[in-house]
Order: sequence, then C-alpha cells, then structure tokens
Amino acid sequence: MHHDPGHPPRRVSRRTVLGAIAGVAAAGAAGGYAWDRFGGGHSEASRGAPTAGGGPGAHSTGGYGFERLSSPNRTVVRAADGATLATFTDGARTAVLTGPSRRFTEPRTTAAAVTTDAWVRVLPHEWRQDMEKSSWFKGWFTKALGDTSPDVFAVAFQYSSAGAPDKYNASGVRYAGTAHFGPRNNAVSNPLDFAYHDEKSDFYDYLGIPWTFPDGTRVDPRKARYGDIDCSGFQRLVWGYRMGIPLHNTNTAGAGLPRRAFAIAAYGPGRLLIPDTGQQPTDISVLQPGDLVFFAIIKSDPKLIDHCGMYLGLDDQGRHRFYSSRSAANGPTMGDMSGHALLDGTDFYARGFRTARRL
Repeated sequence: MHHDPGHPPRRVSRRTVLGAIAGVAAAGAAGGYAWDRFGGGHSEASRGAPTAGGGPGAHSTGGYGFERLSSPNRTVVRAADGATLATFTDGARTAVLTGPSRRFTEPRTTAAAVTTDAWVRVLPHEWRQDMEKSSWFKGWFTKALGDTSPDVFAVAFQYSSAGAPDKYNASGVRYAGTAHFGPRNNAVSNPLDFAYHDEKSDFYDYLGIPWTFPDGTRVDPRKARYGDIDCSGFQRLVWGYRMGIPLHNTNTAGAGLPRRAFAIAAYGPGRLLIPDTGQQPTDISVLQPGDLVFFAIIKSDPKLIDHCGMYLGLDDQGRHRFYSSRSAANGPTMGDMSGHALLDGTDFYARGFRTARRL
C-alpha cells in the first residue's frame, strides 16, 4: 500500500480518490481565487513538520490539502481524512499517486507477491516547493489521479523475463515484450552466476534500432543482442525511452540518465536518498515505490556499484522487494534466483545494497 514515509499507512478507499478528483476539478472551476486563497500561508516554521490534513503545516484546496515534509523535502497531497493521495519530491520527477490496488507476481522465480495501490508517474518537470500553484499542475493532477493507463510499474513488467506479450509501434519496432539479459557467457559455467549471461546490452540493443543522443553521438544496435537488456539498460529503457527522462551515453555527469549503474547512482538526475557508505544501509524507511536501488555485488571489487533495480515496496511477507534485470533469471525479474530480490535481511542482494536515488 502506498503511504508517505513521514506518516503511518492509511487505507484509501475508491470513494476517497474519486472525491479528491472531483475536488481538484471543482477547484479548477472556482478559478484563481480558490487557488490563491488556500494555496499560500506556508511559514518557514511549519515547513517540514508533519501535521494532520487540516493542520497549520498544510493548506487545503477543494477537498484535498498539501503538506510539506522534509528528509527529503517533499510535498504530500492528502485527502480530507488525511490519507495520502500523492507524493512529490523536490528535485525529482517521480510522482507516486494512490490508485486502484494491483498485485504483481512472478511464479516462475518466486512465491512472493507485491500488492500495492502505488502508481508511479513521471512529472513534466522536476518538482519544486509551491509548484502545486503552477498553471499546469491542476490539470495534470486531475488527470493523473484518475489515470489507470500503464504507469512505470506496468511498463517495467511489460519486459518480464517470465513472459510478456510483444508490442509494436506504428513503425514496426517491437518496443515491449519478453526481455533477456544478454548473450550466453561461455567463460561461466554456473547458470546461477550473475555473469552467466553477458551484460553490456543497452535499450537500443533491445529495440534493435540505431539511436542518436542529444550530444550527437550515434550508436547502432548489435544484432546478437536484440531483445537483450542489462540492469542499467533496463532502467534506461523504462525511465528514458518509455517515460521520457533524458538519456546520455557516458558515465559522467550530464543531463539525464548515464549508462552504467555506478554512474546513475553517482550522477543521475533526481535526489540521492541513501548515500553510499560502503555498507548495507540500516534504515531504508525513506524509500518509496519507484526509487532506484543500487548494489555492490562483485566479490573482486566490493566497492563498485555494479547492479541497479527498481524498488517495488513491501511484498506479502512484509519484505522490501525490488525489480531488476538479472543474469540468473535472464532478464527483468522480481524473483529469487541466485539471491532473494530483497533489500532487508542478510541475503545476497541485501548484503550488497548500498545506495538509492529518486529520479
């Protein structure tokens, strides 16, 4: 269930969500007076302090209210009963909204399931404090809160290694469908080894099309890697190619998502949530669905961030589960082959978990 880390979870009914949508529409019809009347009044003393839905740290508009929280700085939208409707983080384009509950499973690789009412969307701009008063926001929020078209989670599962139907665009490009990690690596004999299938397959390899990046760099897909996508390439496919976050083809700082996991962790857009101390984090309560999580899993180079995934939230056992493209599953998985896809505990990936970023 989606809840902001600053507040205990509260079940949100369909009536609450629909009522909030109606409230947004009514606020829009009321014009600028209603927006300005209820949209101001933040004092520095109230920012970042948790309050009830109508308390002094929140302001209300048409049946829902905005609240400022800190660590990280963010704006939370609450229904009249205080339930969380959406979370927007300063400096990030990731928005998490409450919607109909969904259940994600992958029986081929795990008995676990993730049931969530979190819908992860991408904002047209990085969020900034008071952006709810921007001219574009009301229309965007009204549409997004009631939108059940594929979000980031639904798009990510369109590439499941456990099986996903092919989807083609008007140009005949297969833009979704079962993905694999990479070609067979003959130097590795153990199929559960993380290098059993070779990495280095980016989003354009999966798509099978040439790509020109904003700096003019042109790359051609490798035929032997058609339909393949490694861990960072998978995130670039979902967040970049599908969701519109800019991409570049270096491992240095730049506008958008760089190529490899370590570079996304260090230089990617958005907000760094958990810094890399070289150790497994002891507190991961800051995470929300859709956050990128990064791992150091190479025994010969234990300080190198060499794997990344997408945080899904709690599974049906109350464990923190992530989704990533992995060699053992030969593609995107939330499963437990060669290590449980968990951030908490003492399993392989949990021990290698190091840092997290919100795009």
